[in-house]
Amino acid sequence: MDEIKEKDKKYIMGTYGRYDLHIVSGKGALCRDEQGKSYIDLGSGIGVNSLGWCDEGWIKAVEAQLERLQHSSNLYFTSPGALLAEALSARTGCKKVFFCNSGAEANEAAIKTARKYSFDKYGAGRHNVITLKKSFHGRTMATLTATAQERMHDFFFPFNEGFIYCEKDMDEIKAQKNVCAVMLEFIQGEGGVIPLEEEFVKELFKWCEQNDILFIADEVQTGVGRTGTFLCSEQYGIKPDITTLAKGLGGGLPIGAILAGEKCEKTLGAGAHGSTFGGNPVVCAGANYVLSRLDEDMLKEVRRKGAALKASLEGIKGVKSVSGKGLMLGLELEKKKAADVVKECIARGVIPLTAKDRVRLLPPLVITNEQLEKAVSVLKEVIEG
Repeated sequence: MDEIKEKDKKYIMGTYGRYDLHIVSGKGALCRDEQGKSYIDLGSGIGVNSLGWCDEGWIKAVEAQLERLQHSSNLYFTSPGALLAEALSARTGCKKVFFCNSGAEANEAAIKTARKYSFDKYGAGRHNVITLKKSFHGRTMATLTATAQERMHDFFFPFNEGFIYCEKDMDEIKAQKNVCAVMLEFIQGEGGVIPLEEEFVKELFKWCEQNDILFIADEVQTGVGRTGTFLCSEQYGIKPDITTLAKGLGGGLPIGAILAGEKCEKTLGAGAHGSTFGGNPVVCAGANYVLSRLDEDMLKEVRRKGAALKASLEGIKGVKSVSGKGLMLGLELEKKKAADVVKECIARGVIPLTAKDRVRLLPPLVITNEQLEKAVSVLKEVIEG
């Protein structure tokens, strides 16, 4: 452990505030450190390991593809990407898919699509993208600019133009000019696991429809079953013009995707955008397996486990409120600091996350009832202790 920490500090840029934990292996919702100590994972690699650690079927799918073809570029046809796009279309009703490597890249592609859609139809000048305050959309220059959190904008000036930050207030939003798109998260994950109100979302969606403004749903964290439906938008009863996915889609390998609806399915033509590794056959093979597992029975279990977990957490003294949907929950604490709670939980064999001043829980979708009960008991001891 000490040797690894020394090498990390010496050779890797210090962009992460790492906890004192060296993970070396995992299975399901459990992982182990170099001493063999077991931990219940309530973070799933920040929502990435949707099927948990080292799912056997997922490994076989990835290994089988590795033995055939690891990469070819997008100059040629390959099967896994075409099959994944077909599966995503069947699950969501989208018309076309663009593959990339991360949530930030997916959001970049969505922004480019929205601006080109508007330019093709209305000409130059109608390029503004509205995002909501406390949002998080990525760390590239465009997606960082889209992220409406001032604390994340230090040091990196000048920023890209064309982004407008609004409160969740329709009067303020309607007053904005030259808008091509609105981009939002149904649950603001990094912003504190804050769900948007259904009435607000529906009114905003209607306004976008009436004004030919594209509605972009950033489902990088909420998508792929995390909230109990394949897309969180299903729970709001709307169909966005563009949906972005990443994190849980690959089951542990890097992937991003934008799902384009009918309005903008033809917006990005040859040469308009690209990604060398986008649609990589190995990653797509893993994602195809993830989708094959996420049937309605599994989603029903996510909803059931999420409801039970939320009820258990609400009974802990010192928890002021619990927000979120499915297996994406945030704990607002009365007195204790979230970072301190997470540190103590890790010492006791449970790995939660933070989101601003809240404890954030994103367990693997396959976590068992017994594991959840044990994790809650540790959270209870730490928060009440």
